[in-house]
Formats: sequence, structure tokens, C-alpha cells
Amino acid sequence: MATERDARTIEIDMRGQVCPATMLVALEAINNHGLDLQCGAKRLAILTDNRDATNTIPDIAANMGYEVKVSREGSHYRILLGLAE
Repeated sequence: MATERDARTIEIDMRGQVCPATMLVALEAINNHGLDLQCGAKRLAILTDNRDATNTIPDIAANMGYEVKVSREGSHYRILLGLAE
């Protein structure tokens, strides 16, 4: 489910899901919000407890030109995608 954590961040909680579902949802969100992500108006945060997603999603997003940061938050990871500067 996508929510907005703040005015710029679209947050998708994928905890409990496994790849490739997390990757497919991330790609769909990138495509749906591409213009806002590309101009820097929005950034995308994926919450996941699936360790594989911390490799697959950043690799794909980086290949699409996005800056990606992965951080651990307790029992899950936050994958933050934004415009590469």
C-alpha cells in the first residue's frame, strides 16, 4: 500500500512480501510516478523485510538513473529512490 510519509516521499510498505513481488511493485511505482521522480518533486521509499530486495531494487533503479540509499530500520529495510544529482 502506498502512502505519503511527507510531502515529497511516497512510501510503499512491502514487509512480508518476497521477490519478485517487491521488485515488480517498485517498478510499477517508478513508472506511475516517473515524472515526479525525474524532476525531483517526489522520492520513493520501499519498506521491506526481504533481504534480496535490497539488491534487486537498487540495481534496477540505479540503472534507470536514480540515486538509491538502503538503510536498516529495526527489523526491516528502507530503500529510498530519488533523482541522481
